Amino acid sequence: MFKVFLYVSTLMRPLTAILWMLSFSVLPELLHAHVGGHPSVHDTVAAITLRMKSAFTETELKTLTPYQVEEFLNEEEKKILSTEHVHFRVNVPVVVSIIRDRSLKSQPFWIRGNGWNLTGIVIKIKDVEVDVWQKSFPAGDVGLGVNSLGSGGAHYIPILKPQNEGDVIEVSDIYPGQVQAAILKAGVKLYTDQEETLASVPELFNESVIIQTKYNSRQDASLVNYFKWTQYPSTPQPDQVVLTWSDDPQTTQTLQWRTDTSVKEGHVLFQNKASFNRFNPKPLEKILARFEVLETPNIINDPISHRFFATLTGLQPDATYVYSVGDGSEDGWTELSEFTTAPSSIEPFSFIYMGDAQNGLDRWGSLVHNAFRERPDAAFYIMAGDLVNRGNDRDDWDSFFYNADDIYDRRQLVPVIGNHENQGGHPTLYLRNFDLFKNGPKGVEKERAYAFEYSNAQFVVLDSNIKPETQTAWLEKVLSETKATWKFVTYHHPAYSSAPSRDNASIRKEWLPLFDKYHVDLALQGHDHAYLRTFPMKGEKKVASPKEGTVYIVSVSGTKMYEQDPRNYTEFGMTNTATYQVLDIQISGDRLVYRAYDIDGKLKDELVIQK
Repeated sequence: MFKVFLYVSTLMRPLTAILWMLSFSVLPELLHAHVGGHPSVHDTVAAITLRMKSAFTETELKTLTPYQVEEFLNEEEKKILSTEHVHFRVNVPVVVSIIRDRSLKSQPFWIRGNGWNLTGIVIKIKDVEVDVWQKSFPAGDVGLGVNSLGSGGAHYIPILKPQNEGDVIEVSDIYPGQVQAAILKAGVKLYTDQEETLASVPELFNESVIIQTKYNSRQDASLVNYFKWTQYPSTPQPDQVVLTWSDDPQTTQTLQWRTDTSVKEGHVLFQNKASFNRFNPKPLEKILARFEVLETPNIINDPISHRFFATLTGLQPDATYVYSVGDGSEDGWTELSEFTTAPSSIEPFSFIYMGDAQNGLDRWGSLVHNAFRERPDAAFYIMAGDLVNRGNDRDDWDSFFYNADDIYDRRQLVPVIGNHENQGGHPTLYLRNFDLFKNGPKGVEKERAYAFEYSNAQFVVLDSNIKPETQTAWLEKVLSETKATWKFVTYHHPAYSSAPSRDNASIRKEWLPLFDKYHVDLALQGHDHAYLRTFPMKGEKKVASPKEGTVYIVSVSGTKMYEQDPRNYTEFGMTNTATYQVLDIQISGDRLVYRAYDIDGKLKDELVIQK
């Protein structure tokens, strides 16, 4: 739990100071509201960026301020960005309060003037100050604008109170559809796509209605710093070569890579290494790749690139293959690299798991290369979400791939969607960058959740950004049908949190009964940026050994670090330490050895599980 203190400015009319307590809990998801026909903020922003690109020089685009962007907008654009981000109807006259992150300074632009008044109320949430703006509206339409013209800051929270005592507010025709209205009471969610809830309601806001916006829509009009320059633009030479799986790891291998737009065709040359002879070479097999045009218009120096995808089939299990990718010309090929297929029988193996890379990707690159150097026998790498910081900014992905060079073209990457991949509410670039299994739950977008087996282990990848219940039935099906000795699940938001004031109770409610029922051995998680290993847990209680319960891990591999609260489920925790984890599956005696290492290869944590 964290506390929020409300104090009163000397500039405002007399009010009683209020203690506002916030905590994290879970409520059932509410139904989406009606979606009406309204001018599109998205389309308006897209049109503005086109005008900006032609009106400003590259140097000017790098240094634009919110004021300059505001001055650049025409009247129609200002109107849409001021009133069409959130729109609804009320049946009685209301006072709308906007709870706004003060770090946004003069943003949003539409709240200055236009009848909005700063009340002088300041709410301090931990180290974040939030103020309150108010405006009276008659019965009828209420339109609210975008969160800001820049980036950063929390999304504002609208609260409605009747102007006339005794009136009951009814909210209808809410736009967009993901936004909802609810009675402001203890336990209500603040946002439709976040877990935060109110533990109690201040007297000031009794008999009020909260408009639950989408937190992830806070950057819908991020026109300041919208334009980016990648340090690693595409060229005719293939790069960003990454191995993933989209089908049986025993007999298939999926590859993806990138070129610039001058390359229109991609191919893979490959051969079983046992048949490969440098002195008397036989012709390599060749297959044609499919390619997609990736348009990222905010990348000034490389707005369009080509991404290629190919899946090799009919491979032999437990075999090493050499391969090269290119355009089919004599000189347009990468250096030979290798991959190894999964064994067809039960064999000992090792794999590496990492939490969030996200920030400081050059430093993370050193860690992942050190991990490869120390444990070249590791078969593949799991990353439990937040591979990058800005999931829909391509320059972040370019940096990620650059710093993973010579690793993921030799060892398969098993990625998970984190909240930073979900920037803007959808993991667009994540799904465009990787070709993954499509065997996930019905009704869930392909490749967001998937499962596969390797030797005597089952791996289940879940997407904790969407409602956990959308994956529960499928999760039970895959866990109940496997005969694997070891079961691993990986997802981003921890069931047992490490960082202060965080709790993902909906994940515990939906998934942990199945982890208990089918005895998942380890849950590999991220998000909280402070290393945590729980006691073996079952029924949300500590049990005697991993034979009886599941061990939950939280780790971080990048440079962004959090504090850590003492928790009754913590067996071992540490802060300010980037780690990679090596898991050795030993067949003799069905034994698992888990070890966590820091960037210098120093052992930081260890666990042995004996079946």
